[in-house]
This record gives sequence, C-alpha cells and structure tokens, in this order.
Amino acid sequence: MDTLTFRIGGFRPDTIPMARLAQYMAELAALLGYEKSVHFVRMDEGSVDLVHRVDVEDQPKVGARLDALCRGEADGDAIKAYRKLDEMLANDNTIGELTTDHKTIVIQFPGRDRPKPVHYGAFTQFGSLDGVPVKVGGLAELVTIHLQEVGPTGTVHHCYASRDIARAIAGHLFDTPVRVHGNGRWQREASRAWKLHRFVISEFEVLDDSPLETVVAQLRAITGSEWRTVERPLVFLRDLRGNGDGVH
Repeated sequence: MDTLTFRIGGFRPDTIPMARLAQYMAELAALLGYEKSVHFVRMDEGSVDLVHRVDVEDQPKVGARLDALCRGEADGDAIKAYRKLDEMLANDNTIGELTTDHKTIVIQFPGRDRPKPVHYGAFTQFGSLDGVPVKVGGLAELVTIHLQEVGPTGTVHHCYASRDIARAIAGHLFDTPVRVHGNGRWQREASRAWKLHRFVISEFEVLDDSPLETVVAQLRAITGSEWRTVERPLVFLRDLRGNGDGVH
C-alpha cells in the first residue's frame, strides 16, 4: 500500500470548486486517521483522483482501520467520515471509490446510487403522552396545549384540546404531570425517527408524582398484594421502568 487514490466522479480538476475539494480532502484525512502520516501526492489529470501516501510505519494501522470499516466494525469517527463523504458525493450527484496503487478497490462510495430512504405518509393513531402542562391558550375552538416531558430531555409536545378539557388541564399548569389520551398525527422521517405533527386530546388523567418509596409502601399495604413478598421492590420497579425519575 504505497499509495491510495480517492476518485471523485463527475468532476475534473478545472471544474471542481476549490472549497469543495478542500472539504473532500479533510473528510478523507478523517476517514484514514493518523492524519500526520497521510500526505497528498498529486491530482491526476482528466479526473479528480486524489493520490496520497501513508508513512510506512502507519500503513498497517491505516490498513486495519479500512478493513474494519469494510467489515462494519470501525470506530465511530471512521464511520462518521465515511458517511460524510458519501453524503457529499450524493449531494454532488456523483460516486466515488478508494483504490490501492494496484487499482484494487478498497472502499466504494455509492453516493447518488445509494438506495433512497423509504418515506412513509403521515397517519393518525390513538395514543397517550405524559408531561407537565407548560402552556394553555388560544382563541380557536381547539386550544393549544404544550406538554413538557418529565426527564432529562424535556421534550415539549404541541397538543390541542377542546376548551372544556383545556380549562381542566390549565388547573395543573407548571405543577402536576398529566397523561393525555387522543389521536396523534405521526410521520416517519428519513432518519427513521417518528415526528409528531399534531395531537388532539380527548381525555386526560392526573399522574401521581409521589416518591417511589411512597408508591411501593401503598402497594404493599393492599390486602392480598404479592408486593409483600418482593425482597427488593425498589430495584424491581426501577428495572421495570428503566429509571427511577419518572411519574407513576
């Protein structure tokens, strides 16, 4: 592996913008790692072929890094650089490849030819949301209600409700967590994350924000409850809930 060549299709040295070329070179260096040991050699005429060499002492390390990337076992920074290069190629409507000095392809970058993400149309589904009311107001028949999740993320859900329900929820503003039920309009993003566009509340209930220890004591006090036989109820409950900070 005396030299490696990164080929950017669809450009010539006199057509690729200098700033864009610099971005490609920066991400290529990040992909290879050991940036002090990677050196630009030349750009071949007729196409944008970035020929570069790796210092002899670091060639095994770079080779192992590229092998791990091909196997899907690379470090996060290598994967990030690969995805960034592929995204850049896709945005430039072209493809790329990394080859050895013997023209063996080490890594292919599908770029514009990669499979397009599947887009799902928005759909309505009945569901529930938990949160503390932080805003209630508006002049429309459906009143705007903002619910903020309890927890480190503090995600705010934008909901709507009739005036009667909004008036009742307003009594818990900034104070008490509630669980609202209703129809949500959801859409799956290209990143596979689900985005809530609209949630219309049909009913709600006030959640008990008592400390976990209090809740366990109440459960164990119920006649015939099997909670009396659980040796470590707090651990058991936290395992069920995933953490000990939410509401019940």
